[in-house]
Amino acid sequence: MFCAKNSMLEFQDVNKTYTADGRKVEALVDTSFTIGAGGFAAVRGPSGCGKSTLLLAAGGLLRPESGRVTIDGNDVYSLSPEKRAVFRAKMIGFVFQQFHLVPYLNVLDNVLAASIAAPSPDAGSRAKSLLDRFGMTDRLHHVPSQLSTGERQRTALARALLNQPKLILADEPTGNLDSENAELVMGYMKEFTESGGAVLLVTHDDRATGYASQVLQMESGRLLESSTVTQ
Repeated sequence: MFCAKNSMLEFQDVNKTYTADGRKVEALVDTSFTIGAGGFAAVRGPSGCGKSTLLLAAGGLLRPESGRVTIDGNDVYSLSPEKRAVFRAKMIGFVFQQFHLVPYLNVLDNVLAASIAAPSPDAGSRAKSLLDRFGMTDRLHHVPSQLSTGERQRTALARALLNQPKLILADEPTGNLDSENAELVMGYMKEFTESGGAVLLVTHDDRATGYASQVLQMESGRLLESSTVTQ
């Protein structure tokens, strides 16, 4: 098992089961892995193998039956729901395939929505700086329906980075993007890890996997292997 120094995200013997149509489904089985500060891990596997459950558990959104999930040394599920929500807002940025932008908010306000749970006096200036870096300065007052697919994902990434998190959790972030925009988004995530952040990426996209330093292969709720990638 690959273990990095300065652990940012760690799963220790994590288990999660569901009951569907009277049948027990093991979504996570004795799952253990570590992503260090500066680490970029990609999770691969067939649909229904537990990748989404893994991501939700990592984000403090789905409590496992047993095991431990720690982020930057903090036991996520030992926190009360209220403290966990604040911790999540400050420590984790989420990026999704479907973007999850608020349709009636403009680009700037969509990014600033991340500051609601973690208020900061300089959130506005940080939001504008991120959007400028992502080439979105001339789109600040556009609503999502006026944006291209790539622009929507760049807006979502700016939102994920607004609170200066230490961990990004990404669910198929390149799934709706063409090659050019996929490279842009993955390049920004790679830069995030180079500054000391960590990324956990769920993907079927070989282009995205190519940016990872660690690949986790899943099947039927189990991690089959964890390999280090030489960049």
